[in-house]
Amino acid sequence: MAAKVQDLNAKVRAGTGKGAARQARREGDVPGIVYGGGVDPQSISIPFNYLLTKLRKGGFMSTLHNLKIEGQEDVRVICRGVQRDVVKDLPTHIDLMRLKRTSRVKIFIPVEFLNQDTCPGVKKGGVLTVVRNEVELDVLAGDIPEHITIDLAEVEIGDTISISDVTLPEGATPAITDRDFVIANVQAPRALLADDEEEAEEVAADEVPTTGDDAAAEDE
Repeated sequence: MAAKVQDLNAKVRAGTGKGAARQARREGDVPGIVYGGGVDPQSISIPFNYLLTKLRKGGFMSTLHNLKIEGQEDVRVICRGVQRDVVKDLPTHIDLMRLKRTSRVKIFIPVEFLNQDTCPGVKKGGVLTVVRNEVELDVLAGDIPEHITIDLAEVEIGDTISISDVTLPEGATPAITDRDFVIANVQAPRALLADDEEEAEEVAADEVPTTGDDAAAEDE
């Protein structure tokens, strides 16, 4: 199932240049521009508080949005830059790029774990450690998956789940291609690990060779 694309509301900004941008900021908006897609660039503005809320949720730069401007057809966009005030770190300008449904885009997709309650490793006391809650994939803009799924039904203690173990949605590929990165693993509980370490230390101590002096002392 394709993910639902979030709406991003904006309005056409009258005029261009620094003067028009300052005017937009005085009116409580963040000026911006939309470009690409074989269409001329368009100046826009987005309400400051509305945009700030979205930015603070995280993942804005890698999230596909459905740009809604009154009187125009909706268009899919992705953020390609947010300029910020150097002192307050608040947004002062935003750049959006139009995407066709056939365009490919790198975007973070949430990871969903199935059968965690019945996972053999977890039932034996293991702990599921999630290294990545989301994975960056290269996907079609018109077919972004809602999530990727990892089935834990046969995962045992000590097993590691890497991206190569995951069946990705059709047309999707990992954005990172130079390594087989880990998504999650099931580790033994700390108590068990501690017991194993103590046992190993005891074995090691028993295997320490007896020196000549020690042997003489034992003979006495």
